[in-house]
Amino acid sequence: MATQEQMIGNWNQLKGLIREHWGQLTDDELQEVQGDYEQLVGLIQQKTGQAKAKVEKAVEELTEQCTGVYGQAKDMAREYFNQANESVSDVTDQVRDRVREGYAGAEQLVQRRPAESLAVAFGTGLIAGVIVGLVLRSR
Repeated sequence: MATQEQMIGNWNQLKGLIREHWGQLTDDELQEVQGDYEQLVGLIQQKTGQAKAKVEKAVEELTEQCTGVYGQAKDMAREYFNQANESVSDVTDQVRDRVREGYAGAEQLVQRRPAESLAVAFGTGLIAGVIVGLVLRSR
């Protein structure tokens, strides 16, 4: 038997399949049922005159069809998410390694030539200060 959770979770999709299967049901009638299994079976029996067992079997098949499609979509989304997560993780690791290499190289350069490094840092700060001053003055 289809569970209430399965029906509610896939109600919009299931509603379309039910309308295809039993064309005499209206959207308003299906809206009143809102995924309630017993009410749905009763409504279909009332409208079609079919036996309860036959209606239940058909509703279960339609529900399983919806659940299968929903499950496949969910699995595909999960797979794409995992692939994207792995790609981001790989890129993050590469960036982290390059930053560490750059930091190590800069550290070695500063240790080998401390005076030149200090002069470059001072000059860079001076140029940045002049640029910021000009930008602020122009406003």
